[in-house]
Amino acid sequence: MKFEFKSLFDLQSAFPDEQSCIDHLENMIWGDMIISPFDATSKVYKCKGNKYRCKNTGKYFNVKTGTLFDNTKIELRKWFMAIWLVTSHKKGISSVQLSKDIGVTQKTAWFMLERIRKCFSSENNNSLDDVVEVDETYIGGKNKNRHNSKKVKNAQGRSLKDKSAVVGMVQRQGKVNAHHVPDTKTKTLTE
Repeated sequence: MKFEFKSLFDLQSAFPDEQSCIDHLENMIWGDMIISPFDATSKVYKCKGNKYRCKNTGKYFNVKTGTLFDNTKIELRKWFMAIWLVTSHKKGISSVQLSKDIGVTQKTAWFMLERIRKCFSSENNNSLDDVVEVDETYIGGKNKNRHNSKKVKNAQGRSLKDKSAVVGMVQRQGKVNAHHVPDTKTKTLTE
């Protein structure tokens, strides 16, 4: 089952309660056959409270085990809302704003953002083929916006002394890789 949400209201309508989120995750991860994350060949017993037990290891698990939702008491609805908000905002979202939007503390929102960002970064070493476009950019604030004690000397205009070079590679209609590089010389970019 694939969903496309145009608004947060659509997301909340599709997942009105915690059980609907659990059912969706179980369908996405396991489909019809539940597999233990501890032993893929083991028989699995269904227990109460949406938990399962691996026969070979004797360990209990649920659909959140081994995912970004693992070992958290945060509702799946809030996780789903956070993921939607992070992916729908063009320039990202701060932990303060996320905490206001989904009704958690700033510390919890920061934790959620870290987990979500970790999932995004784990696919940064994709092998790209076919037509690949490459470009570089420099990341870093303007010198004039810094406190006087933090300004870089002799860095006027478009100076690159205080900026970090980032190279991005994208496969047409495919995946993206982005990496920090020491410089943007041809030799560095072709390695």
